[in-house]
Parts: sequence; C-alpha cells; structure tokens
Amino acid sequence: MNSDEEIEQLSVESRIAPPSLTCPSCDGLLPSGLGELSCKLCKAEVKVDHAITRKSWLEEKISCPKCNKVLIAGVDDRPCTLQCGSCDSIFDVTANIPKVEITCPSCERRMRMNKRPGVRKIACPSCQEELSVKF
Repeated sequence: MNSDEEIEQLSVESRIAPPSLTCPSCDGLLPSGLGELSCKLCKAEVKVDHAITRKSWLEEKISCPKCNKVLIAGVDDRPCTLQCGSCDSIFDVTANIPKVEITCPSCERRMRMNKRPGVRKIACPSCQEELSVKF
C-alpha cells in the first residue's frame, strides 16, 4: 500500500438503540447511550445502565460491510470494533441514533431528524418557517 492511499474505514450502524431517557434534574433528553452521561441542557452527570440493551448488543447480528457474512457482535457496548472471521476485515459498529419526525406548524410538512438533546433551531425546507425544537 502506498503512503498516499487511505485505509478504508468500514462501519455499520447498530440496529439497537438504548432507551430514550430524560434528565432527573431538568427533564431534558439525555444523550443516547449507556454509562456516564452529561445532560446537554443543565450539565448534570447521570449514570445510565440498561441490562436489556446490553444483552441485545451482545446478541446483535451484524453483517460484515465487506463480505456480508453475518456475525454475532459479542460486545455489550457501542461504539465498538469487530473483526470478521471470514475476511478478516476490521470495522466499527457505531451507536444507533434514533430519528424523530416533526411537523411544521405552518405548512404541515413532516421532517425527520436525529434525536439529539438540547435546543435546535431549524428552517422548514418547504416554507422556510423558523422552528425551535427542544429534546
């Protein structure tokens, strides 16, 4: 491999998302994940664990992005790095980012967006109405 060639970074998004939880201090949406989380709105530190999600991640079936061989993850955390037993490819399994659908109050267009904690200001792509969305 030449030094000019980039190593192809393979990744697959997990199909399993941890539950959506709210901050016990401000009732805002916590970041998606497990472990030590920091609220984006009030900066409270919250420890989150969910045995069902961890078990599901361990048993999750994931297709190798290079050879399509179905693998069982065997890892109870996301993101993680796996190696395919068939083609020896190394790839990342990224966290699942849930999407939500919102409706523009002006033109009623439905829009999908990543569900991220905090306040987001967006413009409707149809009518350009300014929206403020808080998760």
